[in-house]
Amino acid sequence: MILLSTSPVLGQVADSKLAPRVAAAIQRSPGHQAVRLRVRDAAAFWQWAKQSQPEMQLGWGPIGETTLTVRHITVKQLAALAASPLVEFIDVPDRVAHDERLLNGADLTVNGLRAVQRHYPALTGQGLTVSIKENPLDATDLDFRGRLLNTPAGTVIASAHASIMATLIAGGGNSGPAGEGAARQAAIASSSYSNLLPDANDELIKLGVSVQNHSYGTGIENYYGLEALGYDQQTRQLPTLLHVFSSGNSGTAASSDGLYKGLVAVDNLTGQFKMSKNSLAVGATDALGQVAALSSRGPAYDGRIKPELVAYGDAGSSDASALGSGAALLVQQAYRDSQGGTLPPAALVKAALINSADDVGRPQVDFVSGFGQLDALGAVRTVLEGRYRFGTVAQSQEQVISLPVPPGTAQLKVTLVWTDPEAAANATKALVNDLDLAVQGPGSTQWLPWTLSAYPSLDSLAMPARRGADHLNNVEQVTIEQPTAGTYQLRVRGYAVPSSPQAFSLAYEVTAPGLEWVVPSSLLDVRPDQPTLLRWAWAGPPAAGRLDYRPVGQASWRTLAAGVDLSQRTYSWVAPDTATLAQVRWVFGSQVVVSDTFALARPLPLHVGYICPAATLLTWPATPGAAQYQVYRLGATALEPFRLIADTLLSIVPSQNAGPYFAVAPVLGGKLAERGATANLFEAGISCYIRSFLAQQPIADTARLSLVLGSLYHLQSVQLQRLGPGGFQPVQTLLPVTRLTTLFTDLGASTGLNQYRILGQDASGQQFYSDTVTVQLVRRHELLVFPIPALVGQDLQVAGEPGAELQISLYDALGRLVRTATVNGALNLVATAGLRPGVYLLRAAPAGSTALTRRVILVE
Repeated sequence: MILLSTSPVLGQVADSKLAPRVAAAIQRSPGHQAVRLRVRDAAAFWQWAKQSQPEMQLGWGPIGETTLTVRHITVKQLAALAASPLVEFIDVPDRVAHDERLLNGADLTVNGLRAVQRHYPALTGQGLTVSIKENPLDATDLDFRGRLLNTPAGTVIASAHASIMATLIAGGGNSGPAGEGAARQAAIASSSYSNLLPDANDELIKLGVSVQNHSYGTGIENYYGLEALGYDQQTRQLPTLLHVFSSGNSGTAASSDGLYKGLVAVDNLTGQFKMSKNSLAVGATDALGQVAALSSRGPAYDGRIKPELVAYGDAGSSDASALGSGAALLVQQAYRDSQGGTLPPAALVKAALINSADDVGRPQVDFVSGFGQLDALGAVRTVLEGRYRFGTVAQSQEQVISLPVPPGTAQLKVTLVWTDPEAAANATKALVNDLDLAVQGPGSTQWLPWTLSAYPSLDSLAMPARRGADHLNNVEQVTIEQPTAGTYQLRVRGYAVPSSPQAFSLAYEVTAPGLEWVVPSSLLDVRPDQPTLLRWAWAGPPAAGRLDYRPVGQASWRTLAAGVDLSQRTYSWVAPDTATLAQVRWVFGSQVVVSDTFALARPLPLHVGYICPAATLLTWPATPGAAQYQVYRLGATALEPFRLIADTLLSIVPSQNAGPYFAVAPVLGGKLAERGATANLFEAGISCYIRSFLAQQPIADTARLSLVLGSLYHLQSVQLQRLGPGGFQPVQTLLPVTRLTTLFTDLGASTGLNQYRILGQDASGQQFYSDTVTVQLVRRHELLVFPIPALVGQDLQVAGEPGAELQISLYDALGRLVRTATVNGALNLVATAGLRPGVYLLRAAPAGSTALTRRVILVE
């Protein structure tokens, strides 16, 4: 028996019932802590608690009848709970979760998500629901329009982090191309991470959730607690639901407890819920596939492989997890649409994602990058091409699947995944049902899965993967490089299946040598004069090639680089500063692989020229070589084509009822290029032609007014007017109007308050006005005091010559000095608080000039 503490109360309690740090926390602060319990029999426990511990504050938790919380617990009560045979485990309660995002940046080309959109445009996540478990997201975000299912009860503050996660997973791109996520038509549900246990099954079923994203952490925790148990249990109960966790951003830290205590830069996943077996943990890489130093890494507390995957997360593992969730939705839809509407088991989705991953880091598998870099296109093709099998095995049973491998195959890869039953809380090893994978070749040669040393030393944990029987993980993978042609047998055996037969999913890949372009793509423009990462997939032995470029229509190709290693999979290219359709190609050996035709163009900003009662004008700069422009408007959930025109401006009349959101894209050589950011008419900051009309200085010795127009289209004239005794009178008229910005000077303005407006007229005779603008004119040796009369307590405003210092004195009717001040500015305040109503004299003495006196009246 391992003793928890030298405390006489806790000294005889076995630690197998207690989560790490529970006892220490309660001893430090008894009566102020809470714990979470898992009990064997709810009714029996309640009866026992009422009789033996009547002071105990109990409350049921959201996971079900066997989990509850105890608040304000004492050391004595903790010992009683731990000693009770009705209590299975005592865990920490909900902790404060934190978002795991540090920087900014997102690129859906890195992990093949844009490639899925290019090759399978029907895969959009439509009909599926993703749940974002954290703080509530912004319900007004344009990119979620028409697809939000709920907002968690009691949440009022929208989280920018949650909104970014939802955008990466399922953003509609309504705000612009950067707002488009992996599964842009999926429905979005919210859930709060104030509860770290799984959400209620009924709620998830009601919302139709098939993927839940968890981009948060609570600190490094290394044990199989009630949260990990709960997520494993829920996946077994809801077999088509996949939970995706960020690995964390503590990759350089060490755990303070557990098997790997004190070992730096290993075993630092942030939260015991990430120890679950049936979920997917995703770490972060940069754009070139290098694992970020801060990305949390494995092993799991018991030596299992965690994270299973890595993905691009320039902002941390939160983004990586979101991309993993988006890819999972695409795999689910690919299966559903090809299998009559049935969703795949989570084990198959996980197998497809892991089996298709690109190897990064140390060869095969490691505790830093798991099984490799997410490749959404490969995972989707795994399902669409039927490269998977299902099966069930019991103890000592074996299922054999035959697989033909053709000559010239570069690699055979097979991944086995099963949804394992939940283990007991605080289990030393989480695996319950142990299956074995082996691949047998045509010559009876057998290949076992890749395994890693779980021995608790840094040298052992960094050792290369080696083949062997795996009795820790519910994910096993076999790879064979350049396999001999013939029939292979994929063998799955029930090594230790103590309970009912275990179902499994198997994904495989028979990779032919070759190269496939990923970027550029027909869906995405390449920006002129900016670095672009060209991307390609390569399968085969080491080889070098030549990279060429040409504008479409030109016969000759221009060499960009020669002798490039194809296995690098990326090349940074600064495209020419031009607008055209173009292609790039690889030339290696006798093979030539040409990319999609792509647009080399800048995104077009959309400007609002005016918003007048009769019409609204949209304008944009011309793209050289563009014959037409496609204008979009926002529909119920997404941007829709509105007008295809040859001009660079569009007039929209109210009867078209087009709404406030618009975007535009050029058409180059008959190909629609990428659209620019979406403009919102309500936020355009413009009225009828007038963008702004302002006084250059509201208090000045000369009245100058600045007018900025949104457009000159169909504008006939503008006139500056000043308010006089008979109304507004013309000061200056521009006919015609030749520029967007004009500075008016009114030399006829009077000392004191002057009020101005703009009168405009368009070509049809329709008139429009600006708001009224005021200028307090103060000439040299002048003094203005207002308001007169003023209320007692209201500050007097004193305007003198701009930039001149004033000595201000305020006298009452008896000549007594009641206020003094020294000010320096065009407009100054003199307080009247504490003065009585009546008549006062304000005297201001500019430096080097005669004092000026003004009468002031204060009233109640």
